[in-house]
Amino acid sequence: MRPIATLLIDCCERQACRGRQWFQGARFIRRLAILKRQVSQIALAGVALLFLISFGSSTSAQTSSDQPFSNQTIRIGFVDMALLFDNAPQLIAARQALDIEFRPRFEALSADEARIETLRTRMQAISDPNSAPRQDLEREIRNLRRSIDRRRADLSQEMRFRTTAEKNAIEDTIQVAIRQVAEQGGFDLVLTGPVAFASDRVDMTDQIIDWLEQDFANSLDAPGTQP
Repeated sequence: MRPIATLLIDCCERQACRGRQWFQGARFIRRLAILKRQVSQIALAGVALLFLISFGSSTSAQTSSDQPFSNQTIRIGFVDMALLFDNAPQLIAARQALDIEFRPRFEALSADEARIETLRTRMQAISDPNSAPRQDLEREIRNLRRSIDRRRADLSQEMRFRTTAEKNAIEDTIQVAIRQVAEQGGFDLVLTGPVAFASDRVDMTDQIIDWLEQDFANSLDAPGTQP
């Protein structure tokens, strides 16, 4: 079965395509993007509502007739995943390691960019466009530009791949952190962002970050682990 949010978004996109003649260019795209965000928020709220209904049904069946459902407490938590990925010490350390690893290649690209400017200055100093020295410089600049563009594209692709791999590697740890914090805090349901609004009363992001920081510190203290 496809997720509710996906079905709703597909339906909205089909309806939007039928009405495309009433919209033009960027206006249509902006409205479609807003509609997608609204549908995602509605679907997330629907998941929470379904949980509350099912939870209420199960607890009502288990409680006696003299114990009304209103006495049952349902605690919902929220985790801001964007904030979590920005502040998780495991990912911060991974980004720093990647910066150290890839920095020489970025510096080499910067050095070649500066070399192009030097070559261009020398080329412009030659007034005759048909002279052999100027044409040699033009050829050297073109070849160097192609090399820079190719290496920069390869480097960006590799950086994205490695960054995604680091995020995937920490996802299991994040799930463990959320589960343990939720169980210790007595949460019945934990939602992850983005959501339209979440008050500080239900936001447990800082607690998850604290858990990850302690786990990271413990990993550094483990025998044979390099800081």
